[in-house]
Amino acid sequence: MTPENIGQYTIIRELGRGGMATVYLAKDPRFDREVALKVLPREFLHDPQFRVRFEREARTIAALEHSAIVPVYDVGEDQGQPYYVMRYMTGGSLSDRLKKGSFNIEQAAKVIQRLASALDEAHVKGIVHRDLKPANILFDQSGEPYISDFGIAKLTQSQTNVTGSAIVGTPSYISPEQAQGMAVDGRADIYALGTILFEMLSGRTPYEADTPMGLVVKHITEPVPHILDFNPNLPIAIDDIIKKAMAKDREERFQTAGMLSKALNAAAAGEKLDLDSTLAKKTNIARTRIATARTTDAAAPAPPKKFNLALVWVPALILVVGLGLVGLAFAGDKLLPFAKAEPTSTMTQPAAAIQTSATEMPTLEPTTTLVPATEAPTEAPSPTLEPTPAVLTLGGADKIALVANNEIWTINMDGSDPVRLTVDRREKSDLQWLPDGKTILYISGKCINTVETEKGIVNTITCFETAEYLDAVRVSPDGTQVALSLNRELFIIPFDLARLSTARIRRDLVKEDTCLVYTSHAVEEVRWATDGGRIAIILRGVSGNKRVDLVRILDITRCNEVEPALKDEFPGQRFDFSGLEMPDFDWDGNQLFLMNSDKRNGGFGYLYTYNTETHKGIPLTPLGSCCYRDVRWSPDGRYVIVTFQDETLGAAAPIRLYLIPYGVIAAGGSFDPIPLPPDFFRNPREKTQPAFRPAP
Repeated sequence: MTPENIGQYTIIRELGRGGMATVYLAKDPRFDREVALKVLPREFLHDPQFRVRFEREARTIAALEHSAIVPVYDVGEDQGQPYYVMRYMTGGSLSDRLKKGSFNIEQAAKVIQRLASALDEAHVKGIVHRDLKPANILFDQSGEPYISDFGIAKLTQSQTNVTGSAIVGTPSYISPEQAQGMAVDGRADIYALGTILFEMLSGRTPYEADTPMGLVVKHITEPVPHILDFNPNLPIAIDDIIKKAMAKDREERFQTAGMLSKALNAAAAGEKLDLDSTLAKKTNIARTRIATARTTDAAAPAPPKKFNLALVWVPALILVVGLGLVGLAFAGDKLLPFAKAEPTSTMTQPAAAIQTSATEMPTLEPTTTLVPATEAPTEAPSPTLEPTPAVLTLGGADKIALVANNEIWTINMDGSDPVRLTVDRREKSDLQWLPDGKTILYISGKCINTVETEKGIVNTITCFETAEYLDAVRVSPDGTQVALSLNRELFIIPFDLARLSTARIRRDLVKEDTCLVYTSHAVEEVRWATDGGRIAIILRGVSGNKRVDLVRILDITRCNEVEPALKDEFPGQRFDFSGLEMPDFDWDGNQLFLMNSDKRNGGFGYLYTYNTETHKGIPLTPLGSCCYRDVRWSPDGRYVIVTFQDETLGAAAPIRLYLIPYGVIAAGGSFDPIPLPPDFFRNPREKTQPAFRPAP
């Protein structure tokens, strides 16, 4: 039954109810304004320490003034029931807004910046929120965010400590130290802010479990999930920011909320980050052994960081046993002692912001078994020798390397046996197999790397730190030369990894044995002819104020003696090419080219072929009119592999990989995609860059 008055405040209606508190919309007669009045349970006053603590903490909280903290107007007690009076927020909660969808990075950075300032102000004064979550972030009528319920968790902690089993916080956002009952400081709020940022950018919380206790244990023991697995369109730096904010060891976190906000703003602006944390350092990965992950799930997480099991599992097991003995109930998803909780009805949904996070309280069932029983050993059956299946070879190739979700994978020609070779989540480009058939060369940032496919070892060959661009690194078919596009200048030098490892700046590439230094045009992509005597390059030009891309074929048989001779150039006047930009192309090394225009998602467009003998180009539509990208020739020139997204299905259309015989590519009919796990390709703007391994 709703009371008519609490203290001097006239109750208008109930906004929400839960095990922790009941919130009313009330009228303050002194100032003729509406307020939110939060009533705490009467049983709190049964604890003789609570009244003293309530009065002391309430004064501190009421004195906490900041433009992003919901003001506490008054605190008091009415007929043995303590209450708070706060500003009534009409713009809803962050929890409400998250139900409508995730935030983009700019929106999230704006909210976090305002909240961070408020948290730092409170932490300087020794006040820790302890229960920061989307339901406690409220918006005013102008859409500005505020933090509510400062100090409530600390006040209720004295009550819960009576049982000797207090864990104060919300399982989805609780810091590891809170989950283990340790003393907390402001860095627990920073952890919670990191989980909120994760949810804002991905649309889900970092950890999910069937029970609240399962969530608690995950915060203690499991590594921070890769946010790019859930939103691959985010900058890579966001993953480092989240990991640092949610570090298990609070010494490795951002030490202030403002530091987190500054890093997030820098990432939103595309600036380079320098995160001073072992979780975020960009270490040299030369000759670092990578655990090869064999899985059928493209979203498989990176190998977890090793933890000291004695430090995390022992407290977790003690925690589970203690809770199983004492028993718990949950106010919303807040943990409170079972002995002190009383059943309450489910919160009703308010018209405006509900200034509490209370739901019906489920009961935690006692844990019956912590460790599964050990079964008696049985004698292993004798193994049956199966014949080794033949490796499928198509188009003169037996393996395909490609990029999915910023990692390099290999698959068989039929899509079977996907193997993830890298785990660093960094962007990669220009994949190619080296002649040994065991090593993949690629670009990551401004570095040239290799990964050994059999041993799972990544090597950093060299990095051009001072360069503005490193666009292409292509080894000749016979493995004797390599073409590099550095700062859009083209260099052809002998291919020697030892020599290449000493190159750091432009002049290191200009030696007596350098084949070519081509500075006439801006070069972005390079392909070799089969005989190694010609190269094809994508040139970036400008027509009016628009970018225009051209493919130019150069004769380099006498490259160290004379200027390379121009053999052909297209599309230009050769054929009608839809669009001016050509994000990608490939050459069979003889007379046929494949290329696509740029229509959507940073590289998907219309597919074309060009014949250097007839000088004609024609569109190809084997899978539909649009959209194609990353088309590649098989080693024998008889097959093409291409990434396709059907624009008729809209922006959410799945991305598929197709292997098509070129001889029938224009004959119509239907083609089946290479069978890969669902959602193998999650980022529609990512280049898959398939590369065939020639069969031995």
